[in-house]
Amino acid sequence: MNDSRTIVITGGAGFIGSHVVRLFVTKYPQYKIINLDALTYAGNLENLKDIEDSPNYIFERVNLLDALELERVFEQYKPDGVIHLAAESHVDRSILSPLDFVYTNVVGTVNLLNTAKKFWLAKDQSTGQSVNQSTKRFYHVSTDEVYGALGDTGFFTEETSYNPHSPYSASKAASDHFVRAYYDTYGLPAVVTNCSNNYGPYHFPEKLIPLFINNIINKKPLPVYGDGLYTRDWLFVKDHAAAIDLVFHEGKLGDTYNIGGFNEWKNIDLVKLLCTLMDEKLGREKGESESLITYVKDRPGHDRRYAIDASKINKELGWKPSVTFEEGLSQTIDWYLQNTEWLNHVTSGAYQDYYKEQYTV
Repeated sequence: MNDSRTIVITGGAGFIGSHVVRLFVTKYPQYKIINLDALTYAGNLENLKDIEDSPNYIFERVNLLDALELERVFEQYKPDGVIHLAAESHVDRSILSPLDFVYTNVVGTVNLLNTAKKFWLAKDQSTGQSVNQSTKRFYHVSTDEVYGALGDTGFFTEETSYNPHSPYSASKAASDHFVRAYYDTYGLPAVVTNCSNNYGPYHFPEKLIPLFINNIINKKPLPVYGDGLYTRDWLFVKDHAAAIDLVFHEGKLGDTYNIGGFNEWKNIDLVKLLCTLMDEKLGREKGESESLITYVKDRPGHDRRYAIDASKINKELGWKPSVTFEEGLSQTIDWYLQNTEWLNHVTSGAYQDYYKEQYTV
């Protein structure tokens, strides 16, 4: 593609967002990529040190709750597209502080929608004609958790009814509905995807895989909720970024695509595999890491099983995962073992010093 576009990516300093920013900056040098991130605890500019000096990359520290700042960004950069990843995403935190999730995930999304609507759907005062929308696109990235829980069989499809069970999934469900409402009501050009659990480099160590890698390194307990039989579908983050690239450029406006890894694992089986791989890579006795497993009280509203039917995006857009789970998990472990300084920084908050050094706070 030789066309020049300006793309705003929200949450670009986060886990998935940083992979999407990196992909777009390197794959599309003719694009201007504007990374909007509030740099809350899980947003980390160290995730993007390798591309921060790229001529087509700009970082803007913006909170989605600041509508005036969003308007400034749209006025200054005149974006052709938005890829909206910014969100509070940790279920446990949502149980403790649900309003934070309402503010960021719902109000923040509506602020962004209103800004896109104002700048993209406005009419030229001199001609009365609408702004050219041919290249405009608002892409909202969401989660499979909005669908609720499955039994032992079946899969979530794009037609599955929403049934969120946690404050996090409820907030994401609301944001999904707002995006579709703006498409239906105002004609805002929008598309939505719902994805399964991601894993890979730069994942903040509050989520299962990076948390357990970090705990195994430090020989700390591995807390497994309930009986450990909760099942999730896992997708390597770079495969998700590739799917986002494809949907952004080729997805049908007004449509929804499920993105999944075709890769279900019970939590306890995943943890045991992780322990085995870590013992091998750390040169420890077989079973040493597994002895750290500790069953803990289950969390409220814990969904039993998620599983994505990703056949639609495969048939219509030709996407499928390219990295096997075994390959991806091994790469992920290697990355964390080779980047213990990054781990220490994000768990200590020291990465804020990096921000202050690079940018005026």
